[in-house]
Amino acid sequence: MFDAAPSDGPIALQQSTAFARALEALGTPPLRLQDGALVLRRKVGPLPLSMLTRPPAMTAEDLHANAKAIPARGPVLIAPERPLPLHEIGALPLVSPMSIATLDLTPDIDSLRAGLHQKWRNRLRHAEQQGLRVARQNMPDDLDHWLLRADLVQQSARGYRSWPIPLTLAYGRANPGQSKLFTAFLGKEPVAAMLVLTHGHGATYHIGHTRPSGRLVSAHTLLMWSAILWARSKGLRHFELGTIDSEEGRGLARFKLGTGAQAQMLGGTWVWWPPLTTLFRPLARLDRSLMHLT
Repeated sequence: MFDAAPSDGPIALQQSTAFARALEALGTPPLRLQDGALVLRRKVGPLPLSMLTRPPAMTAEDLHANAKAIPARGPVLIAPERPLPLHEIGALPLVSPMSIATLDLTPDIDSLRAGLHQKWRNRLRHAEQQGLRVARQNMPDDLDHWLLRADLVQQSARGYRSWPIPLTLAYGRANPGQSKLFTAFLGKEPVAAMLVLTHGHGATYHIGHTRPSGRLVSAHTLLMWSAILWARSKGLRHFELGTIDSEEGRGLARFKLGTGAQAQMLGGTWVWWPPLTTLFRPLARLDRSLMHLT
């Protein structure tokens, strides 16, 4: 019941029952608040740290109630689903908002294809003419799988961080059939792969990698289209394609938005902790532009 988002909208993977099961499988169960919000709990030395990532609460007052309901008395990191004036509850801004791309899967297939940007559609046609074979399977429970190893190298090269590999594999174990690996083969060679996680009424692009030979034949485009069609065939309504960064990752942003996905700005990351907020509350109001509130 906790996978129902307000107004039947998308629910973030980090707030899904499927994600909670994966954490429980690793022995790090999250806290579930009364309104259904999941809270991750960690320790920084002796200090308890709580994390509310994209919770269902839609107002600053609701998030304040969430933060106060957490039993641990350490800092609470809050990353809301959209920009909210959390300075009004005494939270301090840490990281400015980023945007994500989300595709509505409810139109029919012809409409989805018509909604592709022209260059994206051209790359899809190119891929469809290259003799690629797309295979779909549950993600193997293999720490040494080539996609996971390639993603680690990619993270280091591009300067970002994804989930730890044990959590990715735990998701598949705890949620049978909800961790789908799409692989494009050119002959017998796997030239691209994409891992999609499903949860509630939605799907989330988790990790992907394309080898140089795969880029020449637009393999990733064909994989994405295959994943879109599969997710729609399963009755899923939303496909989150991940963050978009128009400054540092323009090509990747164009690829994601080229599917017809819409950009949505998240709310950044804030810290709420009375000992801090009492001291620095006057400064929080000075950072409203950083959090896209002015």
